[in-house]
Amino acid sequence: MSAKSIFRILSVTGLILLVPFVAMQFSDEVNWGPFDFVIIGALLFGVGLLYELIAVKVRRKDHRLILSVALAVVVMYAWAELAVGIFTNAGN
Repeated sequence: MSAKSIFRILSVTGLILLVPFVAMQFSDEVNWGPFDFVIIGALLFGVGLLYELIAVKVRRKDHRLILSVALAVVVMYAWAELAVGIFTNAGN
């Protein structure tokens, strides 16, 4: 993995994290602390690295697509759980 791809992953992660940061300036409904930014930043950066690894190592397009979709589903599940516990705390 090249330094260019790592920089690209860091840049995209930073841009995604700007969305809640800017939203916090205009709304009281978005209330993230530093820990939230660290956790989601680590999650997004890790997923970016995993996707890059998939893109480089997996040769067949159909396998690459399946792995990428599975990775996206896992990230969405983790994000929803970290945000509100949507699946495990349904009765609370």
